[in-house]
Amino acid sequence: MSVAEKALASADARLAEAIKVVGPCTLKRGRGSPYESLLSAIAHQQVHGKAAEAILGRVKGLYGGGRYPTPQELLATQDTDLASAGLSRSKQLAFKDVAARVLDGTVLDRRAMMRLSDETIIERLIAVRGVGRWTAEMLLMFTLSRPDVLPVDDFGVREGFRLLYGKRKQPKPKWLAHYGQRWAPFRTTASWYLWRYVDHVRGK
Repeated sequence: MSVAEKALASADARLAEAIKVVGPCTLKRGRGSPYESLLSAIAHQQVHGKAAEAILGRVKGLYGGGRYPTPQELLATQDTDLASAGLSRSKQLAFKDVAARVLDGTVLDRRAMMRLSDETIIERLIAVRGVGRWTAEMLLMFTLSRPDVLPVDDFGVREGFRLLYGKRKQPKPKWLAHYGQRWAPFRTTASWYLWRYVDHVRGK
């Protein structure tokens, strides 16, 4: 067991059961730039994962080499080209706002962002069009590898809690935030186990 798994198992008997049935945490360490992570997150909003990946592939194809465009390239791209790749009008605007916010310093690079607190990062990112708190929390967890993030608005996290704790209804976000304080400073790992517990139950 990792340090996080041992601490969570000691702090919460139900979570200890989830750790037992799910197995070791395989949450991968973050990689990539915040800029690219935000574009990917926006592309995935309200779209099936495979469809989002196909759209991203077509967007990258506009620039050659299967790469993300630089912010300058993205801002110079015709809206009709982005539309032909499959981006809705709202996502075109969000993509370009991400690029503009990189250039004006709102969205920092990975190294600079690593020096900021979780809440400071969230405050900066939610100023970007198409980026809410949940998207910012996903970036913290999966791009910056922050260990203590609990996305209480996430359906999967709340559903995992409902199933694991035998509740009839999902917990309210505010209540879950209070309850989840016992999982600090490993709330990212706790969230991962709640997601995987849903998969475990459905797999049965």
